[in-house]
Amino acid sequence: MAQQDSTTPHSYPASYSPKLTNDDLAPVSNPHWTWYNIFSFWMSDIHSMGGYVVAASFFALGLAGWQVLLCLLVGICIVQVAANLIARPSQLTGVPYAVVCRQAFGVFGANIPAVIRGLIAFAWYGIQTWLASNALLLVLLKFWPSLTPLTVPHFVGLSALGWICFAVMWCLQAMVFWRGMRTIQAFIDIAGPAVYIVMLALAIWIISQTGWQGISLTLSEKSLSTSQQTWQMITAVSLVVSYFSGPLLNFGDFARYGKSMKEVRRGNRWGLPFNFLLFSVITVIIVSGTKSLYGQMITNPIETVAHTGNGLVMALALLTMITATVGINIVANFVSPAFDFSNCAPQKISFRMGGMIAAVGSVLLTPWNLFQSPELIHYSLDVLGAFIGPLFGILLCDFYLIKRGNIEVDELFNASKNGRYWYQGGVNLRAIAALVPAVVIGLVISFIPSLHAVANFSWFIGVGIAGAAHFMLHPREAVAPHSTTLSSTLVTSKE
Repeated sequence: MAQQDSTTPHSYPASYSPKLTNDDLAPVSNPHWTWYNIFSFWMSDIHSMGGYVVAASFFALGLAGWQVLLCLLVGICIVQVAANLIARPSQLTGVPYAVVCRQAFGVFGANIPAVIRGLIAFAWYGIQTWLASNALLLVLLKFWPSLTPLTVPHFVGLSALGWICFAVMWCLQAMVFWRGMRTIQAFIDIAGPAVYIVMLALAIWIISQTGWQGISLTLSEKSLSTSQQTWQMITAVSLVVSYFSGPLLNFGDFARYGKSMKEVRRGNRWGLPFNFLLFSVITVIIVSGTKSLYGQMITNPIETVAHTGNGLVMALALLTMITATVGINIVANFVSPAFDFSNCAPQKISFRMGGMIAAVGSVLLTPWNLFQSPELIHYSLDVLGAFIGPLFGILLCDFYLIKRGNIEVDELFNASKNGRYWYQGGVNLRAIAALVPAVVIGLVISFIPSLHAVANFSWFIGVGIAGAAHFMLHPREAVAPHSTTLSSTLVTSKE
């Protein structure tokens, strides 16, 4: 994927406030991404051990293979629609998500959603790093069994060897990120397709061992009634959206480089439903085949690869999975928070420093304690959805319903009191008033055991409550026509 290197300066008007501007946040002067670049982004996002584990965890809900497949497809189609909506303001203006938020939250109030998204990246960066470190740990044990004693002692839930592997993966990712976006581009162009090779090889190996008769799309871990199956399928669809809610919210960070919305939509179409359907089919075949082959469903691809018995095959497969997981981690959990934290103090926090803040924070969360079982995976997604849903709802409501598709680009960088997006002291208090109750309601639902079933829909609940509250608190604005007398660049969505 081609992307402007964060270290390459580009010009922007001198009138832009230094409190709101640096080279990374200013509008892209030459958007050049095609649909294939967007497709590659989603390929890197989907092809990770985290995506596999989440998809496979749906079997724990008691769903059959065909039901899991259907839920994954419906969920990803919802993500596709949402991605097209969230992409438009950034593609029109050429600015990242954090800057677009200034329209709804105020030029300084946008730091609130930026920090929230940045903190969420702490969790996901750590989770993906830990999953990759697990693969590395298995490779080390396979070739150096003498390291086994290091897996016994534990500190904060992780063994000594686990800490070593986690540190190695953490440093490798930081090195790739530190070299800039050109290196990241080259890395993820390899990472996405590479994991398909491993997944396809693993699926073929499973089928060769069990035969097609060993692959059952009706296999289920539980016996559920029709109404229970329906409810669990709806729950699974919601969890798919929650899993993608993080990169979805920040998708504008990449859509800003799109040549046109047509290119972005085409990339989303091929990168999400079509790409994810193939990935899901392979996942369901592998998980279903492990039941026939080993007598139990194995939902972790690392464990499945470990069962192959061939040391060289295992090492190559796990190293490829490590590469794929590192690719998505850098894209979703390094690049996006780098923009988010840089938005808070543009002259003090650079793109690189913003990414490193997320990397350091990820260790403090001990992410391996958030992803140890299907139940914990779903619980983590519920809590994340409680924060991300309201931000998504407010941003879309403000752009499409309140501002009616208009956005004044130069005003996004205007820190004066007469600025279009100054509101009250640079903060739109009404947007905050819509955000806080929606987040609180989502968290309350997530932490009350009796409401656990509803918590799976925290993202949708947050979108609805925050969007509705924001709409009621703000008058709908008239469509401003294009005019050369405007003091700032007015961009209007015509789609």
